[in-house]
Amino acid sequence: MNRLTLALMFAGALTLAACGEKPANQAAESAAEAAHGHGSGGEKLTHFTDRSELFVEFPRLVVGEKAAFAAHLSRLPDFRAITAGKITLRLSGDGQPDEVFTVERPSQPGIFRPEATPKHAGERELAIEVSTPEFTVTHELGPVTVYADRKAADAEPAADDDGIVFTKEQQWKVDFATAEVVTRPIRAAVAATGIVRARPDGEAQLTAQTAGQVQPAGSFPRLGQVVKKGQALAYLVPRLGGETDLATLRASADTARVEHELARQELARTEALYREEIVPEKRLLAARAAEAAARAESRAAQQRLGQYSGAGGGIPVRAPVAGTLAEVRVSPGAYVQEGALMFHIADRSALWLELRVAESDAARLASPTGAAFRVAGDERSVEIIPGRNGRLIAVGGVVDASTRTVPVVFEFTATDRHLPIGMAVQAQVFAGGAREAVAIPASSVLDEGGMDVVFVQAGGESFERRTVRLGAREGDWVEVLDGLTPGQRVVSRGAYLVKLASTGTAQIGHGHAH
Repeated sequence: MNRLTLALMFAGALTLAACGEKPANQAAESAAEAAHGHGSGGEKLTHFTDRSELFVEFPRLVVGEKAAFAAHLSRLPDFRAITAGKITLRLSGDGQPDEVFTVERPSQPGIFRPEATPKHAGERELAIEVSTPEFTVTHELGPVTVYADRKAADAEPAADDDGIVFTKEQQWKVDFATAEVVTRPIRAAVAATGIVRARPDGEAQLTAQTAGQVQPAGSFPRLGQVVKKGQALAYLVPRLGGETDLATLRASADTARVEHELARQELARTEALYREEIVPEKRLLAARAAEAAARAESRAAQQRLGQYSGAGGGIPVRAPVAGTLAEVRVSPGAYVQEGALMFHIADRSALWLELRVAESDAARLASPTGAAFRVAGDERSVEIIPGRNGRLIAVGGVVDASTRTVPVVFEFTATDRHLPIGMAVQAQVFAGGAREAVAIPASSVLDEGGMDVVFVQAGGESFERRTVRLGAREGDWVEVLDGLTPGQRVVSRGAYLVKLASTGTAQIGHGHAH
């Protein structure tokens, strides 16, 4: 089942959830819509603070008439429905007394329904104060007109309500967010691919020195275990050739030790006789040579035995570096062939990012100022800032003959995100100073047949498809050369679902849970 099929099924489920039971007839439906600000002449306002987003719908205000407000409140930055608190609606200004209307709790998650009956006509300032257990903010919505009578209100032309509809109820059910189009510094960068690897002096692959059986050295190592330099991980009990076994080696070592002791005693006796001039010097020299030979044979026998008789009865396999076990390829009692990988140790406190830059961009990399990379399945970037969390190791001076690329290597401090050794990445190498540019989150952009498209928020539930021309990308941000202006808002999470809504607005966007 492909991505489009899954998305369509998901959008259909949202449609059913948002629409609920249909009215018995069209007239009843129209009446219900009008009662909640969806009828002709209704007002729809959207406002943001640093803690909340407000989308409020209400009919045109008329002196003496009760107006039902539907205030949709989303918590920032996660854009989830606010489920507790109260709101206070205030009409002020135009030389008239303030009028205050309060509702103590939401009628359903995210939706508050204050009712206002204005007493004074004119241009009034509308503000809505939001008080939750976590914060209190005020949304200053600006001037609204309170009409003296219904005839004057109906005489005003209805606002244009075109656009892609994606309701708040739908937004709250999915991973959805918007972001402001901003002006920010963007650095020139070149694209690169690469891998995450351990430092050469912080990695070791332990292979079997000879064929043999693996025996534990205490608790057997496990994947992810932290080990110290010199720590015994296991013992390798080799299979000895011919009739040789460990018992034979021990016997040979004992025999050599006894023979050495006899030769040492014979040398001492000969030296005493020589001092008494009882034996000639030639015999003394022969005794010294015999003792030296016996000593060498004893040492060699002990070394042979030591190779095959660690504390576990075999060759000790020790960690040459401190780090974390990235691979454990053996188990207790397993038989391994000579040269087989047993353990892979990597020091993850600092890693290398080894990148490959196309030769056409190599001339711009005389002095890279940093890099940022992303891994598959995660749009978040990891930025390497020399002097803060990393450093430039080297820029290669030779173009690879087969790939036509130049290597660039950075070292960086490991982040809290798990980055497996050998993981492939998409990266950017920053090759110059920063400049001010219009920018949006890179996650806002959809590729539609080679065109870069974003969805601009025209109102709380209304969106517009917009084709944009992009420039440089820096980390999670991308430059917009044409199509957007600072202050607008674009869908930064959930853009694909808004795209689906654009293909069937009447079905997917229809109906509120009002």
